[in-house]
Amino acid sequence: MLTLKVITENREDIIKRLTKKHFDATALIDRIIEVDKTRRGTQNILDANLAELNTLSKSIGMLMKGGQKEEAEAARAKVATMKEGNKSLEETLKNAETELRDLLVLIPNVPHESVPEGRVAEDNVCEKTGGEFPTLHADAVPHWDLAKKYDLIDFELGVKITGAGFPVYKGKGARLQRALVNFFLDNAREAGYLEVQPPYMVNADSGYGTGQLPDKEGQMYHSTLDDLYLIPTAEVPVTNMYRDVILNEQDLPIKNTAYSACFRREAGSYGKDVRGLNRLHQFDKVEIVRIDKAEHSYESLQEMVDYVQTLIEKLELPWRILRLCGGDVSFTSALTFDFEVYSAAQERWLEVSSVSNFESYQANRLKCRYRDADKKMQLCHTLNGSALALPRIVAALLENHQTPEGIRIPKALIPYTGFDMID
Repeated sequence: MLTLKVITENREDIIKRLTKKHFDATALIDRIIEVDKTRRGTQNILDANLAELNTLSKSIGMLMKGGQKEEAEAARAKVATMKEGNKSLEETLKNAETELRDLLVLIPNVPHESVPEGRVAEDNVCEKTGGEFPTLHADAVPHWDLAKKYDLIDFELGVKITGAGFPVYKGKGARLQRALVNFFLDNAREAGYLEVQPPYMVNADSGYGTGQLPDKEGQMYHSTLDDLYLIPTAEVPVTNMYRDVILNEQDLPIKNTAYSACFRREAGSYGKDVRGLNRLHQFDKVEIVRIDKAEHSYESLQEMVDYVQTLIEKLELPWRILRLCGGDVSFTSALTFDFEVYSAAQERWLEVSSVSNFESYQANRLKCRYRDADKKMQLCHTLNGSALALPRIVAALLENHQTPEGIRIPKALIPYTGFDMID
């Protein structure tokens, strides 16, 4: 979330910049400023009262010692009255702090100045394209038909076991999944990312820390008995490794990578865009996360974008990079680049990665800080990206590399699959 200091000192600028996200923050920010005045005013009165109480308490003993019993009793009475009054002030302060916290999480992150205007995905700006578009043979089919033909993925069996959106991978389909995970992790490790294996469930504090709660609560699977949430991405547990942590400046940037299964309810998703692997409730993904300082975080963001590009190029897929417009940037992100690969059989682009800089928005919630050269505490910047999400990568690989003889495996992936064709 935005810091109170940033909001109160930059009211007009914050309101103006949030209009790019089509969010009118005027009433919220004015209420925040009003509640903050109440909080600070109440705190000042309480502090003054406590100082006076301390003085009065010390004076009572002196008065009694000096034989001024009447004055001592009057002081005792005043202390009792003030303590009773302080209870009311403490309640007012507690309510103000609670309301302030609840209001602050309702304000989205401020978009970076380079975020383009726009409301919907069609307004996103294409930054870069690459790769060759395949020419498919006359009998080419989409990946769900290929999965059935070569017995790679059983969508119906997944429905039987769990429900729609939980496919069962079989044979070379399962081996392809495992190969991609290892391929992505090995590449990340070679690029300097430390591999971690996080839990697949997180507590509410972790969901709050990275902004999934309260904003995306309805999209997460929730175990109510234990009050734990299945992770929508490894970003959540990996970034929360640094919650309430004070880092040293010389340790930044911190670079982590993690494989995990991801779980998303995807409530309201339906239609042709969700067929096959296009949208699942459970899927595999390798994530990259960086913790950095403000002056270096956009350099880190570009490095992450460049890195994801190398992965897609190695998989021999046509791709494009989109700079998301204000209406399409997420609640918590300051700037996001989406990677899409072209699905030749479906004749459409499929999103396979989002790489984002959250600036200090998550770090403020997480209390993730570092000591600078002057030993002063500074909020970190957090960044993350998919590197990569498997379902649509698999869909594009199957469709774009299909031939009359079978499905060709990209050269870089063969050492991981142990086979060069699915036939």
